[in-house]
Amino acid sequence: MSKISQFNTQAQIQEKASLWISRLDRGLTLEEKQELISWMNQNKKHHESLLSLASLWDDLSVLNELSGIFPLEKMHKKHALMPTLAMAASLFLTVITCSSLLLDFSSSDNSNQTIASAIQFYETEIGEQATFTMPDGTSMQLNTNSKVEVTYANNHRKLTLLRGEAKFDVAKDKDRPFTVTSGTQSFTALGTIFNVQKNSEQDMELVVTEGKVLISKSSDLVIDVADKFEQLTIHPLMSSIVSSGQKAVIKDSHSLPIEKISLDQVQRDLAWQQGMLIFDGEPLAKALKEVSRYSNTQFDINDEEIANLKVAGYFKAGDIEGLLQSLRFNFDIRYQTTSKNIITLSLPKA
Repeated sequence: MSKISQFNTQAQIQEKASLWISRLDRGLTLEEKQELISWMNQNKKHHESLLSLASLWDDLSVLNELSGIFPLEKMHKKHALMPTLAMAASLFLTVITCSSLLLDFSSSDNSNQTIASAIQFYETEIGEQATFTMPDGTSMQLNTNSKVEVTYANNHRKLTLLRGEAKFDVAKDKDRPFTVTSGTQSFTALGTIFNVQKNSEQDMELVVTEGKVLISKSSDLVIDVADKFEQLTIHPLMSSIVSSGQKAVIKDSHSLPIEKISLDQVQRDLAWQQGMLIFDGEPLAKALKEVSRYSNTQFDINDEEIANLKVAGYFKAGDIEGLLQSLRFNFDIRYQTTSKNIITLSLPKA
């Protein structure tokens, strides 16, 4: 007897995904979870449709129910690992505790107030994220283990990213350029939204989600940077300008070609701003290195097969226990705490 495979239309898949969302809303039984896993494993489009609908859902209970139950296919111990295997770790929406700190600068009593030069430091601990409001209305969101030095004066707004990662929603002020210095590079805007990640003194990444940002050397004088910015109206296609929807990577103090990135890529790069990490085909070793930024835990992988496993999915930053449970449930990866902050991962012995 031949086997007949049923091919569903996209509309039918969407309808089934919507049904699962409604079930998730009320909570799944153990049997329903197994049924859902089976449905997800039938077709990659099932996985994509459900996650797409879930991302639009406002109810935390739906997202919590999705936690750790979506491998794209099972891992077989004695077979090669396929690159499409997915690690579905903790899906979530988090409420970030935001603190609004206003700097108290001296000002005159007249309507044309000026902000005197001052230095302030803002920082977060490992696993902490926080949002701060600058005196000009600029919003700054710091990622885990980040530190920024802020210097405001009458003719410029200068910030130094000493470590970590930060998002800046810059208040417009055409008379005072806004410059973020990171290692050997500086990023200047008048009013825009951009994200800077400092990997080292010579390596960093810039993602612009609104407006334009000028890349220059951190050694350039403020007045020179301002002059370059004025040239934007004359030379809008300057190679050092990064526009909305673009990403710049600086490696060894040299800028790589600026790339246009998709909305999905922007969401992956900036998922930390919602307290999430999103992986899409990265080796597990690389994904775990990113996870370690959000906790004091380090991972020791003694199996190359595990290290090279391609993973994809959503992960709650800092939820190490949820991650370990997902690795065990989806891939049968075992773990053992060998010291206070080191976890060893391995496959079961044959």
